[in-house]
Amino acid sequence: MRISLNWLRELVEIKLSPEELAETLTMAGFEVEDIEDRRTWANGVVVGKVLERQPHPNADKLSVCQVDVGAGETLNIVCGAANVKADIYVPVATTGTYLPNIDLKIKPAKLRGVPSQGMICSLKELGLPTDVDGIHIFSQENLPLGSDVRPLLGLDDVILDLTATANRADALSMVGVAREVAALTGGKLSIPEPGEVSINNSAGNLALKIANTQACPAYIGTVIEQVKIAPSPEWLQQRLRAAGVRPISNVVDITNYVLLEWGQPLHAFDRDRLKSVAGNESLTIGVRFATAGESLKTLDGQTRTLSTQNLLITANEKPVALAGVMGGEETEVHEGTQSLVLEAALFDSVAIRRSSRSVGLRSEASGRYERGVNRAELEVANRRALSLISELASGILVQQEIADTRPDPSTWSRSIALRLDRVNQILGPIDLGEDTGELQEQDVERILTALGCKLTPSKDVLGEDATHQPKWSVSVPPYRYRDLEREIDLIEEIARLYGYNKFCDTLPEKAEAGYLPIDEELIRKLRAFLRAEGLTELIHYSLVKPGEDRPIVLSNPLFAEYSALRTDLLSGLIDAFQYNLEQGNGALNGFEIGQIFWQEEDGLQETEALAGIVGGDRTLGKWSKSGREEPITWFEAKGILESVFRQLALQVEFQPDRRDDRLHPGRTASLWIRGNRLGIFGQLHPQLRREKGLPDSVYVFQLDLDVLLESLGQDEILVPTFQPYSTYPASDRDIAFFAPVKISVADIQKVITKASKDLLESVELFDEYRGENVPEGQRSLAFRLVYRASDRTLTEAEVEPVHNKVREALVEKFGVNLRS
Repeated sequence: MRISLNWLRELVEIKLSPEELAETLTMAGFEVEDIEDRRTWANGVVVGKVLERQPHPNADKLSVCQVDVGAGETLNIVCGAANVKADIYVPVATTGTYLPNIDLKIKPAKLRGVPSQGMICSLKELGLPTDVDGIHIFSQENLPLGSDVRPLLGLDDVILDLTATANRADALSMVGVAREVAALTGGKLSIPEPGEVSINNSAGNLALKIANTQACPAYIGTVIEQVKIAPSPEWLQQRLRAAGVRPISNVVDITNYVLLEWGQPLHAFDRDRLKSVAGNESLTIGVRFATAGESLKTLDGQTRTLSTQNLLITANEKPVALAGVMGGEETEVHEGTQSLVLEAALFDSVAIRRSSRSVGLRSEASGRYERGVNRAELEVANRRALSLISELASGILVQQEIADTRPDPSTWSRSIALRLDRVNQILGPIDLGEDTGELQEQDVERILTALGCKLTPSKDVLGEDATHQPKWSVSVPPYRYRDLEREIDLIEEIARLYGYNKFCDTLPEKAEAGYLPIDEELIRKLRAFLRAEGLTELIHYSLVKPGEDRPIVLSNPLFAEYSALRTDLLSGLIDAFQYNLEQGNGALNGFEIGQIFWQEEDGLQETEALAGIVGGDRTLGKWSKSGREEPITWFEAKGILESVFRQLALQVEFQPDRRDDRLHPGRTASLWIRGNRLGIFGQLHPQLRREKGLPDSVYVFQLDLDVLLESLGQDEILVPTFQPYSTYPASDRDIAFFAPVKISVADIQKVITKASKDLLESVELFDEYRGENVPEGQRSLAFRLVYRASDRTLTEAEVEPVHNKVREALVEKFGVNLRS
């Protein structure tokens, strides 16, 4: 918020310089982002009077003016403005003046052969916004010539660009900032207290109908007649410009002025236009939520399609404004307005936030309602606006209707118990120069009283020696009701106003070395192993389009594309793979660790998963293959996972799986550890690949990270034991047979391992054949079995019985047809 120091000085006594005040506010938690010293913009610019204007002898668009600036002799000034004429008062930059906004220093010059001894200025050249194309002409008469123009233009001011934290809704007003400055500096407050306004309250035709009192707990509608729309007085325009608000007309400017002064948004409707929209002389102003499909053209000229989240102001049930956000164009105040309905209302912060977000529209009003408007000063702000409209627009107040469902005023404050020993326990010692000390009773009472709190002291008797610890019951002012809720909030205010820099720096007595939890350490290892396999870590949003199985849909999404929680990681990886191909980046080989969500009968579920995708040609160059692509095979992709599992010392089983219709039914496996399902691995289904334009061989995997970490957390994996190598030679045997295709190699290896007991060191499939001389529905498999003992060289007599047991087990279990 832009704070004019001239305006602020009318509300509170300020003895500090602008720089000192900015430092004080910043140290108290209000960041001053910029100090705009307007006094430098027109330093040396004075009031002058154009005595005579003659056309330039050598230029059609230039004029030669004789200007009196009260210096004893008139100045000859060449001016290019079309609106210059004799007998007007103008701002004149004399020789030697520097204008920082246009980076120009005025020097004696000749323009087309005619000497010029200064410059007649426009408002733009002095840094002020204006719609006038030409020099500025003062409307006042008989101005003292040679006097400083800055007081006349509001340039004798300094603007502080102040940012308040989200919990300080009261600081979005000049009165709120004045209260804060008074508390910080001890300055005297001079907040205007508008008196009672006279309302005729003759039988009128205005009524109120508040359909949702929770969304609108209070509404005041006032009918004002015989209004004269005109430009605002200069003092009001200057204050609005200083705050960054464009002056429009006296009525609209007054609503903006009260918004800035009290933080209470107001809106003025043209009463005749309201009746036109309502289609009736009897006018009922209502507040309700919109129905889906309704539309409203707002003051910014945009026609907005409304939803059930939009709170509306209606005239006889027809929308005329977005409540708390922006008025409607159809009922706005204009030059011909003669009567008004002034709205002063309180709206629920959540309702306004949702309404504003749903139409993508934020305003000064919505920003204040979202943070919370002070409900105790609604009538004060309304009276202030009505008195200004009566004074500046000659309005006559004829009717006022009030709908008020606010709780009893006694509940607008709260009492909080505060203990001095707790204050000092939280904040620690204060720096007293050569010594340290603690905050005293008088410090606490002084600070909280300056904030507007009322303290009622009480004593608690603690301990056997009956020592008394100071304790207060602190009554919070209504304008701080929203952010002062607990004892710790009061302690924060005490520290903030006493000065954070006045407390001693303290460190913990003993520091402990940090460490990583075992799960985090294992995840870091897992990431490193996956990166070592050539996979890039990816990060996607947890929010996706709805439509997946059992999605969890958000009730208030930012966008439709991000309105549900993802149920797996594979969909995002497949889309990322497709996007990279479309962008010409080639195949994407990556992995992601993230949360997935789904619904069960017993509620919402969440877990962490690891997923990856690989595909395309993984070799670095194709020159050695004459440019031919060599897609990664199923076994190469599976080898990436197996390499990671081997480094993690995990024994993972692969079993055929057909449950995911996105994956190839004959090239998909489920992964298992000790009987627990770990995840899935497989090749994308050909139909899905064609739909998305992906290469022939793209493989994905998704693992349950909780199952993986639980398996890695076993002691034998965390603390590996040394296994001595056998110094004795191995004895290897080959076994070949015909086996049904439906029997997996993993099942066969499991039977071989079980039958060979402790002598088998390894078993490996080294050949598979299907075709000629192989029975239909079967395949020829050949395994190499390596036998070894750790304490002796195995003999033929020892190996052969074990090998025969393997052969017998295969025949008995699977009915294989042995070939060797």
